[in-house]
Amino acid sequence: MTSNPDMKAIAFYLPQYHPIPENDKWWGKGFTEWTNVAKAKPLFSGHYQPHLPADLGFYDLRLPEVRQAQADLARAHGISGFCYYHYWFTGKRLLERPFNEVLASGKPDFPFCLCWANETWSRRWLGEEKDILKQQSYSPTDDLAHVRALLPAFADDRYIKIKGRPLFLVYRPLDLPDPMKTVDIFKNECIKNGLPEPYLMGVDSHCPGFNFQDIGFDSTLFFQPKLGAVPDFMNDNRTIAKLARNIKLGITSSILKVYDSVESRQLMLGQLIEAAQLGFPSHPCVFVSWDNTPRRGKNAIVLVNSSPEIFEAALAEVVSSLIEKPQDERILFINAWNEWAEGNHLEPDLKYGTQYLEAVRRVLLKPSREVVKC
Repeated sequence: MTSNPDMKAIAFYLPQYHPIPENDKWWGKGFTEWTNVAKAKPLFSGHYQPHLPADLGFYDLRLPEVRQAQADLARAHGISGFCYYHYWFTGKRLLERPFNEVLASGKPDFPFCLCWANETWSRRWLGEEKDILKQQSYSPTDDLAHVRALLPAFADDRYIKIKGRPLFLVYRPLDLPDPMKTVDIFKNECIKNGLPEPYLMGVDSHCPGFNFQDIGFDSTLFFQPKLGAVPDFMNDNRTIAKLARNIKLGITSSILKVYDSVESRQLMLGQLIEAAQLGFPSHPCVFVSWDNTPRRGKNAIVLVNSSPEIFEAALAEVVSSLIEKPQDERILFINAWNEWAEGNHLEPDLKYGTQYLEAVRRVLLKPSREVVKC
């Protein structure tokens, strides 16, 4: 089954599911993302934790059979490709093995692109400059080494292109000390090697609604979730009362933040629509759900009452907003394919099975004329 040719949905893909020496040192022998996922506990009555994998199990991304099964599942439900997170630290790559093997083997035969997650790694899981594990730094020399390392991926027939140019995302573009210089180095080196200049997309996760054309990029990704768009519902008695009707809150921590999924998503969608009206080149993003207690415990942010139905309505809303755009601009991102430690995954779990994927298929695999705005 193939996806609607009028719409391309790209899912963010986390390569964190295999051990590496650095994580062994920082977190303990054999650590992977599954370590946090499996030990998660519910923090209040009705809190859905842990999220445990169903169809694909606790997989190891070093296995080609796993990577093939993921691609087959994604394609069958209307996903057009994966956007692999890419970790580059001054010539050093981390968690690179799964993508390296995808590139070298030619399998799975499934479209892909890369997103440079250019954050400093810390023990806080927030990209903060505190309790640093791996520092991010920049230089023109490193930019040149970086783009040269990317050339084999950009040249691959499976690499996703916009306007014939390989799509490359940068998670925190404003962290680049001289972004226009970096853009020039990337584009010039690609041209010098006989490739089209890359189509550079800036992710606005930390700078909502920013026009990255102003710093030399081609477009902006309106990333979701934008938790900063949501007021602190824990201090809102009306919201607490509303939540209490649905779950029995047993929260004793003043740090844990619990938000209603429906209200939160509407606020974020409203912000996305406002940003899209700014008129510069942009692409939307829809998130699945959110609960990062596996990583942050009682310091987490939890969106309660998430469901496949709520996600489907949000996805349909975004898809309907793209129908009138030129065909090569009908591209959206889904966050995420497998962010299990943030409760944000299309991959099947024991509670919902394939229901989130079925929602994607209903929205994306029917003719665009049938997509009705919610």
